[in-house]
Amino acid sequence: MSGNATHRFTNTSILAVQTVDATQVVTSADFDAQLTDTYRRVGLRPGLLQRLAGIEERRWWADGVTFVDGAATAGAKAISESGVDPQQIGLMVNTSVSRRWLEPSTAVAVHAALGLPSSCQNFDITNACLGFVNGMGLAGAMIDSGLIDYALVVDGEDARPVQEQTIARLQSGETTSKDVLAQFATLTLGCGAAAMVLGRADRHPEGHRLVASVTRAGTEHHELCVGDNDVMRTDLKGLLDAGLQLTEDMWAEASAEFDWSRGMDHYVVHQVSKVHTAAMCERLGIDPGRVPMTFPTRGNLGPASVPFTLASRADALADGDRVLLMGIGSGLNASCLEIAW
Repeated sequence: MSGNATHRFTNTSILAVQTVDATQVVTSADFDAQLTDTYRRVGLRPGLLQRLAGIEERRWWADGVTFVDGAATAGAKAISESGVDPQQIGLMVNTSVSRRWLEPSTAVAVHAALGLPSSCQNFDITNACLGFVNGMGLAGAMIDSGLIDYALVVDGEDARPVQEQTIARLQSGETTSKDVLAQFATLTLGCGAAAMVLGRADRHPEGHRLVASVTRAGTEHHELCVGDNDVMRTDLKGLLDAGLQLTEDMWAEASAEFDWSRGMDHYVVHQVSKVHTAAMCERLGIDPGRVPMTFPTRGNLGPASVPFTLASRADALADGDRVLLMGIGSGLNASCLEIAW
């Protein structure tokens, strides 16, 4: 069967969303300077990251600070803001792409750092850049069903190791222009963390209700972007075209049930690049003025980008605003999740 999967939430609200910024600013000009000889040799112009992606800078964690530290700090901030007793949290989901080990899960390190109770289930959900939205959906389903009262979703990303290795590899005398373009997306990434506490809406009228979500899979495209801790290779045009088509198909089918094209006050989209954002707004008929952007100064934060951008706009949101979270992850999978702020 083809088509969207639709889920309507009944009793879940966002109680807090918080972020942690990595502290070391790394500009795209810094990367260009390190690749000057490579660009000259392969016939590419410097400034691709600024011109094409619209990314002026991103952040790296300071020496001695890990993405787990970032996720745990964001989680602690979100719990504090929510006012929820940590002993009542029944689920903690880590959605980070970044990971140091195959096992154990990253979730156990965050769970331990936060001192969450042994009764709190904890595990990783990994689904490329869509992981945090997936974590929200799972948490909402478990809260709606009565399995838990509160959930914490966290994400911490560390792009520094793969970017350092990518730059070193591209500085090799054997690098071609195809190598640079295939690994270009790696240089758009950034470090950061985000966390969200969700709970029962009937206990928290002050919360922000989850309304509904739709998802759609295009897994025939799972080889367009493949990466590990050493290298990430991306078919830039193929991924953009396939992602836009998948999202448009999902959007068109959802329009029979949701008025998302013009009915939203804010569209919080996964932060990829200037080209991606402009193309998506054009294809879906979205007013770009309603799309807040964090990629120019933070880069692509992976799964953390949607909650990070939402948190950056939280003070500007008014009661009753309709907010649509729009995520897409390599693989491909796409999802939209509506919030009644």
